[in-house]
Amino acid sequence: MPLESTTSSSWREIMVPQYLPALTIFCVAVWLHAADGTLVATMLPVIVSDIGGTTLLSWNVALYEVGSIVSGAISGLLASHRGVQKPLAIAAATFALGCILSATASHMWFMLIGRLVQGLGGGGLTALSFISIRQFFPEHLIPRAVGAVSVTWGVSTFLSPLIGGLFIEFGSWRTGFCFFALQAVFLSIWILIKTPIKTLPLLPKTPIRIPWQRLLLLFVGVTCIAFAGHEPSPIVSPLLVTSGFISLIAFVWLDSRDNTGGRMLPKSPLSLANPVGAALVMILCMCAATVTIAIYGPLLMTMLHGSSAMLAGYVIACTAIGWSAASIFIAGSSAGLSGHNDSKIICCGMTIVVLSISGFVYSIPNGPIWLIALFATCEGAGFGMCWTFILRRASKFTGVGEKERVTGAIPTVQRLGYALGAAYVGIIANAIGVEGTSIEQTRQLGSSIFLASIPLGILGLIAMWKFVHPHQSL
Repeated sequence: MPLESTTSSSWREIMVPQYLPALTIFCVAVWLHAADGTLVATMLPVIVSDIGGTTLLSWNVALYEVGSIVSGAISGLLASHRGVQKPLAIAAATFALGCILSATASHMWFMLIGRLVQGLGGGGLTALSFISIRQFFPEHLIPRAVGAVSVTWGVSTFLSPLIGGLFIEFGSWRTGFCFFALQAVFLSIWILIKTPIKTLPLLPKTPIRIPWQRLLLLFVGVTCIAFAGHEPSPIVSPLLVTSGFISLIAFVWLDSRDNTGGRMLPKSPLSLANPVGAALVMILCMCAATVTIAIYGPLLMTMLHGSSAMLAGYVIACTAIGWSAASIFIAGSSAGLSGHNDSKIICCGMTIVVLSISGFVYSIPNGPIWLIALFATCEGAGFGMCWTFILRRASKFTGVGEKERVTGAIPTVQRLGYALGAAYVGIIANAIGVEGTSIEQTRQLGSSIFLASIPLGILGLIAMWKFVHPHQSL
């Protein structure tokens, strides 16, 4: 989620013909990516009842996030060597293609291809938009541009469950994907014809060194872990999980050996021995632990509590609402502005996140809906109150030339956490049984998958302690 910024510049300065068209393009690009998650979460219960694939539910998140990581990793290289205009238009067209593939899917396997393509397009749209903001706007207007995009992100949180619910109620989920495909096609054409951002300074047109080998290892690692849960087997599943972790370890090892300036992560990114590594481990574990509600929450709420798709979507949206509200409140408070309370705020926020997971263990199988929404809000608030301060504290431990890499690594690790968490909880859910179960078995499923997420949260708390107290033992 983008960070909100404030400045003394006037909004009138950015609402002029010189800047407004470009700002609108960036806001629409971020809207498409931001609305996707809650929209699809809202429609998934109806989708699986139509085309099946309940055992593949977690793949919708895992593959989308992997696609976002891949496109986000190459967006900076493309922008610096080829400019922003064409890559941004291609990202929008790719997102549209993914929506069309999802809309025409007759089986969940085919839809997953669409979700991967959507992730490639959505991740590129977001990354290129923020790159463009930094390059296109004058320094004093950048906070206003980021603020406008942040508002767009928040608006998508409120509107996407409503949009998904309306399409389910009065049309179909396929029409919902087509609606977003049309928006992306329009955006792509608009960028190519009307965009004023094609005069950005470029680096010389030298060959682009895209780390395909590392990205492939990342993709294979997450996919192997996700596939281990499709049809759980005492022999095949452990082999797939092991292969997945070997691929991910190879990805980290190759990335750390890159001395050409193309590293995606800081040195020793998963080591608790240094504060930055501990921060990234904390983010990875916490994101993996909290993705469960977005994947299985709507399905379980409709099955156990008779919730409508729209209401379930808004419950999931409470996470983002809590995130935004807490972020705005804490960042503007004396505790947040001083910089002396970062460790306490981070500890408090991450503890709230883990407690909210524990709350889901009871509330998802037993209800009521308002209690589930309360814990979802608390989960988002826990992240929101400390997210800015994680970056600020991590920056204190980075060397020269590493600050930008740490800044870029945080969203990458965040998405990787969501992808791995989706694969992990998919294994647990399918091992228990997610299809053709009774109400009592479904309640057991609901409590079990959140119980299985708590150890990941505890690992995150251990990493948090090493991050905020790097010179103390546990």
